[in-house]
Amino acid sequence: MSASEPTSLDPPAGSNLVAEVEALGQRLNLVRERIGRIIFGQQAVVDQALITLLAGGHALLIGVPGLAKTRLVETLGIVLGLEDRRIQCTPDLMPADILGSEVLEEGEGGRRAFRFIKGPVFCQLLMADEINRASPRTQSALLQAMQERRVTVAGQYQSLPMPFHVLATQNPLEQEGTYPLPEAQLDRFLLQVDVGYPDTDAERRMLVATTGPEEEKPIAVMRPNDLIQAQRLLRRLPVGESVVEAILSLVRAGRPGSSDVDLVQRHVAWGPGPRASQALMLATRARAVLDGRLAPSIDDVLALAPAVLRHRMALNFSARADGVTMDRVIERLCQPLM
Repeated sequence: MSASEPTSLDPPAGSNLVAEVEALGQRLNLVRERIGRIIFGQQAVVDQALITLLAGGHALLIGVPGLAKTRLVETLGIVLGLEDRRIQCTPDLMPADILGSEVLEEGEGGRRAFRFIKGPVFCQLLMADEINRASPRTQSALLQAMQERRVTVAGQYQSLPMPFHVLATQNPLEQEGTYPLPEAQLDRFLLQVDVGYPDTDAERRMLVATTGPEEEKPIAVMRPNDLIQAQRLLRRLPVGESVVEAILSLVRAGRPGSSDVDLVQRHVAWGPGPRASQALMLATRARAVLDGRLAPSIDDVLALAPAVLRHRMALNFSARADGVTMDRVIERLCQPLM
């Protein structure tokens, strides 16, 4: 390939990419402002949720009860104009409760036929509340929807609406009646978003705003087609070779079989696969657009590495015995890029 030939990371020739990205950035600023009127003190969480949707992925929100995880998903659905549904996961939840089922109906003349009744998964933004309370059988049904954007019912494929995103919540508490998510399903989440407590000022504003006679209501700023167009635009953003190399070196260093990092070799049971590299590439582009930039930087890689990697790696028994945490491992992986 000659030096003048475009690579897959270059924007299409003749495209007015700068103007389109600037227009998208202005629209996203309005989206963030509208969400900020409803969700207080969680700007980093809001940004990571928007990054997930812009990148076309799914997110796992982890935090103790009462941190507005459910409200965030509802607000995102309204502000982005998406049809949203909510599933409260319980141990007795069955796949048919999510996917839908076929019923036998009798028509005119006594003729019988099956009719498919769609379940709540047929939406554009699905909230799976306390997903780790669902049984493995139900989690596997949701896994196909997340990966393939379609489900199988009675041997027939049923396509899901576009766009389709899952924002699942999980309480970080070991309780009765919970089932750990399998590694294959965890890998389908673009980001794991850890939701913490708001600071004092944000909690004070929240108290005043939510206990008065009138409460702020979210307002639609975008439509589903706008989000689809934004996702397509995101994939056209150029990515510098230094950023590509940073992503590759970071992800590959987290694999104990090929890593030259002693901490990884001794304490990591299994590391991130190629899907982590893809997630990091898309997420860095989305973060750049949110910040009003036309291309991602290594700072974007460093900022998003914990959210992309923490659920795609596992520590061994030696790490637990030595008090090594996943955050410490990821921090060590990021050191050569700083």
